[in-house]
Amino acid sequence: MNSLYALPILLMLSAAAVAQDPQNKPAIQAVSSAKSAALPSDIYPDSMARLPVVKREELSDLGKKLYDNIVGGQARSIAGLQGPLGLWLYSPRYAEHALPLNYYLRYETSLGRPLTELAILVTARELDNQFEWTSHEPVAIKEGLSPAAINIVKHRKSISGLSEKEALIITFGRELFGKRKVSSTTFAHALKVFGKQGVMDLTGLMGDYSAVAAALNAFDVQLRAGQKPLLPLP
Repeated sequence: MNSLYALPILLMLSAAAVAQDPQNKPAIQAVSSAKSAALPSDIYPDSMARLPVVKREELSDLGKKLYDNIVGGQARSIAGLQGPLGLWLYSPRYAEHALPLNYYLRYETSLGRPLTELAILVTARELDNQFEWTSHEPVAIKEGLSPAAINIVKHRKSISGLSEKEALIITFGRELFGKRKVSSTTFAHALKVFGKQGVMDLTGLMGDYSAVAAALNAFDVQLRAGQKPLLPLP
């Protein structure tokens, strides 16, 4: 049997055996071994990344304060310590500046929540970042972003039929990341629709989430156990 299909079956059978007998050591070991085999060798199971979840007691006073901010929910993180914010804590000074910037760009600009999540999804799609996309697609839906816009970004389809702002954000991101430059026509259109501050905020938002994607790639952050990948990749 192909190992791609054998692994989930092994996990289900072993998990069922553990459920029936919590003391079934062979089954417990089988579940642990199967999960480990599914991960790259340098991934820590607690963080699902190349560094373990940071320990609060090992942080500086600044790091402890930021740790409490993330764990306490003030940062409104999707993945908590098992995502990019947890990685930022390894450099508390970095996190000190990155957290408020990320919060502003995600929650406080004039774009509004649906269009902000659209810009994040465009960034994730153009950079083919599975963790970023899978984390934010459910949030985008909850915030009211149109399913049509999500589908167009996900499958790189034509922007015809979308609202002016949705189509413009997608075009802006596709040019910024795909062509490494926003055309004069698209920039002028964005300036007219969003204004000077809006264009800067949109650019900063996409830049911020490209930095997040870079961290996710460098530390090879994996999806959580049982989390279904939502972005089709080559």
